[in-house]
Amino acid sequence: MAAQAATFSDTSIGYRYGTEYAEPFNNNAISKDIINLNHISGYKYGTNFFNVDMLLSDNKDPAGAGSGNGAQEVYIVYRNTVELEKLTGSAYKFGPVRGMGITAGFDYNTKTDAGYNSKKRMLVAGPTFMMDVPGFLNISLLALWESNAPYNTFSKVSTPRYGYDAHAMLGAAWGIPLGGSGLSFEGFANFIAAKGKNEFGGDTAAETNIDMQIMYDLSGVIGAPPKSLKVGLEYQYWKNKFGNDSEAGTGNKGAFAKTPMVRVEYHF
Repeated sequence: MAAQAATFSDTSIGYRYGTEYAEPFNNNAISKDIINLNHISGYKYGTNFFNVDMLLSDNKDPAGAGSGNGAQEVYIVYRNTVELEKLTGSAYKFGPVRGMGITAGFDYNTKTDAGYNSKKRMLVAGPTFMMDVPGFLNISLLALWESNAPYNTFSKVSTPRYGYDAHAMLGAAWGIPLGGSGLSFEGFANFIAAKGKNEFGGDTAAETNIDMQIMYDLSGVIGAPPKSLKVGLEYQYWKNKFGNDSEAGTGNKGAFAKTPMVRVEYHF
């Protein structure tokens, strides 16, 4: 039944690399290799999106106190969007909006590093507006319920799981072809409200995370179907990363990442 209901499916593996990654309370420029698995598919009532990043840092982001190895992180995102037109049979079109949906999902991460060792868990839910553009542009207003339970390898202190205040995120995700050039403009932008006090009693800050790519379809070079092999340049602007204030006078420039990357992905 699931196979019969599927309307499309796209799975890819990817790799990206940069030398200017940043982490809160670490003022070093960090190099990272990131291996990626991504899947998006349509079904009778909407779409599923699933993404796993494995992030491998150099030793400027150490794996533990006194370690000469780099930290390792796994970050998972899942979103399901139920499109109201498919669910009800009625159109939800107005102005530049071609459709509406309800999105729900989660984020999950685990990281081994010297200071924080994040164990993030987050649920999300809210409306999504599908804009009438070539390719796609989806804009969502989501409520976020986030918690963490870090462990400090310096102090050997484990913090009990702590829930932040529920807070809002305005997010956009897009993939827009640039005519017949073989180029596409892809990415996401998240504008996240402050989430109250952190687990140590400090204030959190509003967060801006913009990740955008110009990708080129190289499939013809290897004789593969169109959109199978894509390469390009990526740039991430992430201010107040994870809600840490980059302008609080703490010398925390690591909470403000401005990271150029190279990216390659293969779709199958």
